[in-house]
Order: sequence, then C-alpha cells, then structure tokens
Amino acid sequence: MGVNGALLAIDAGNSKTDVAVVSLGGTVLGAARGGGFQPPVVGVGEAVDGLVEIVGRACAEAGVPAEFAHVAACLANADLPVEEAALRAELLGRGLSRSVRVHNDTFAILRAGVDEPRGVAVVCGAGINCVGMTPDGRTARFPAIGKISGDWGGGGGLADEALWFAARAEDGRGLPTALARTLPAHFGLDSMSALIEALHLGRIPMGRRLELTPVLFRVAAQGDPVAESLVDRLADEVVAMAAVALRRLGLDREEAPVMLGGSVLAARHPRLEGRIRELLAARAPKAVIGFVTAPPVLGAGLLALDAVAAGPEAKARLRERYEG
Repeated sequence: MGVNGALLAIDAGNSKTDVAVVSLGGTVLGAARGGGFQPPVVGVGEAVDGLVEIVGRACAEAGVPAEFAHVAACLANADLPVEEAALRAELLGRGLSRSVRVHNDTFAILRAGVDEPRGVAVVCGAGINCVGMTPDGRTARFPAIGKISGDWGGGGGLADEALWFAARAEDGRGLPTALARTLPAHFGLDSMSALIEALHLGRIPMGRRLELTPVLFRVAAQGDPVAESLVDRLADEVVAMAAVALRRLGLDREEAPVMLGGSVLAARHPRLEGRIRELLAARAPKAVIGFVTAPPVLGAGLLALDAVAAGPEAKARLRERYEG
C-alpha cells in the first residue's frame, strides 16, 4: 500500500501518544502507543523524533511504508498558531506526507464525540481547554496556557486553590474548611504546615498535588462551603468557555453538541455536572451536553477521514473499531 492508500492519525497528549494507520475505508491497519509529547521540555525536534518512532512501529504492524495520503496530528502543547506551524513544518520535513494538518489535541476529543465536525468540547483534566469546529472549517479556541491567558481550573488549578484555602484556614487568615485536615491526611500528615514543608522541600513531589483534586470533590460533597465554592467556580469556567465558543461559531442559536471530557468532567461529580447543566441552559438553551468516552485517537482518525472526504461508511467503520 503506497502513499495514496493510508492515512495517519496521531493523538499525542502530555502523558501518552496513540498512533493509528487507517485505510481510506476506515479500517485500522496498525496501531502503536508511546510516551507523552512534550516539546516545551525536550524541544520540537526531539519531541517529533519520538512521534516518528511510534509511527514506525504502527507502520510495521500494518505492513505499510511511512508514506501517507494525509496526516492528522492532534498534539498537546500546540496551543498557539505559531506552535502549530512549527510542528507542521517539522512533520512535513520527515516526509510522512505532503498533506499534514496539526490540531491541538482537544480537537481529537471533540471529534471523537460528535458524528460530524460540528460542536464544542471542554476538556478538564490536569488543565482546562475548550475548542469548537464547524463543517466549513471554522474553529474557535483559546490559548489555554494558564493564568496568563485567562485560564482557571483543571485538576492542577483546583489542587492549588484547595491548598491555598487550606493553608489560610489553618493559620487563621482564611475561612475554616475541612480541607485543612483532609489534604494533609491524604499524604499521612497531620497538618497543613507539615504538608507545606513536605511539598516545599520536595519530600512530596509537586506533581502529586493532582491527587488532591478528588479529595476536594469529596469534601465538597459533604457540604463544606469552601470546597463547594471551588467546584461551583469550575462549573462557571466550563460554561463560560463553552458559551463563548458557541457564540463565536454562531452555534448558540441552534441545537449543537457541547462535549465534556477529561478526568475531572468524566468523573460526573453531581454538584459540578448539575451546575454546568443549569448555567449552560441559561446561556445556550439549545446546547446538548454529552460526555466523551471514546479514545481521542478515534477523533484524530475521523479528522483524517474528513480531510480526504471519506464517506460515512468509512467513518462508521473506524468508530466501530474504537467504540466496539
């Protein structure tokens, strides 16, 4: 099978990468998984080297050369147009295809959750992001690079806020909250001062603070006002992003899907989900909320099939492969 007979779908997140070689008829010919995609840490060239290695393993399984009719690469850290352009240039330089489209990885989650490239997705895992698309190629998105781009939330943001409130509760500067007890208890410690010291000195790696997000939700479910306020603010942020994306695309005046994904939203916390539904109904009454459970590489594959104008049978075949 040569250059005109296969498509390449890449979903490269911060923690793992999935690659699929897909026929024009929607059959997965080969697949491979590798580590996370982090060009800010290792550089663009080395990060793409890692992708190419994973692609090579998928091609070996498929029994095809690494030459594709189209490459749909949904990549973490492709947050700005200049980053997308740099990554696309690097992929083009590897000779995988003369047709390469780089998307932020949130687009893979959106496309995996909708029957056509139309709608909005909000993803809340370690971070938070939102994208939207329409069949005519228009998109809506946010830089999603942290507080400097106006973002609030995500698992990491929630954990940091919970630590802030808990520290102030213990030392008397803030309102009392059960978080001052439950957060250190998660790590087997008896006070926030002990947890602060352990995090500051590296005895507990800062990355482990993400473990505190489920603790926050448990405390909120028990009626703690401080924890509840953080959950409510996250709902406000999710709805703000979704409503703006819908409006930018002109989808706020018609029935349109709003897909929710990522570990925090997929957990279906009742207070969070209930508030999201209530607020979105007020701001975009025709929006239809759904949850993405399919693997994002499905979305990358569907974007590749979209790019070559594949028929509905091919897309249904690919979806069946991943959704069973």
